[in-house]
Amino acid sequence: MERFAVIADVHGNRWALEAVLEDIAWRDVRRIVNVGDHLFGPLDPAGTARLLMRLNLPSVGGNQDRELIDDSPAEPGSTKERNRAALTPHHREWLASLPFKKELPGGVLMFHGTPSHDDMYLLETVNPDGTVSPASAIEVAERLGTTQAPLLLCGHTHIPRLAEFHGCTIVNPGSVGLQAYADDSPVTHVMENNSPHARYAIVEKQTTHWRVDHIAIGYDVESAAAEAERNARPDWAWRLRTGRANS
Repeated sequence: MERFAVIADVHGNRWALEAVLEDIAWRDVRRIVNVGDHLFGPLDPAGTARLLMRLNLPSVGGNQDRELIDDSPAEPGSTKERNRAALTPHHREWLASLPFKKELPGGVLMFHGTPSHDDMYLLETVNPDGTVSPASAIEVAERLGTTQAPLLLCGHTHIPRLAEFHGCTIVNPGSVGLQAYADDSPVTHVMENNSPHARYAIVEKQTTHWRVDHIAIGYDVESAAAEAERNARPDWAWRLRTGRANS
């Protein structure tokens, strides 16, 4: 694994994924890895699943991949219920087959949130007042536990990040498919990139370090936003168009 692209948090946004894949090919990057949350969202989960399954990328599951196939309740008419109805047994088997974390050649370890929790931020901390700050060195150490690898790949926050920590390079490529969201855990907060561009990263092994390029590209945002509106999610449509969580 000397040079490869890292994608994450596609969230069923087939339009953004197709644009990212085209850009990766244009840059002559031959390998791609995916750090989770593939399908969940009011867009095109089945079409996204077909595309990703055909690519057969080294991938790990995310928290919202898990929620699509576990026994957690789904409110009638909710995005979760719609997604579950849209997926075939073959799609669900594929999601269930994704590992929680995965080691790759060359000292690379990938996971969605942290090495032990797919729904926890690694490099960010949500404060009691709902603001979000970079995690302290102590917090990162606690979340990593005994995990060590030259290169750690994570996602979940949708925010592109690069950090060096005790000899580890940590990369979050940002989100392919959704540039802003609001969450209520541990308290209400927002994550936002303030533009609709699809995000991913290219990682290349150098003699003494990893080179990391964060990429932001335009795509057919309006088609994705219109699909969100058809599926009763105007909040997603706003976030797709603006990269901001709230109007």
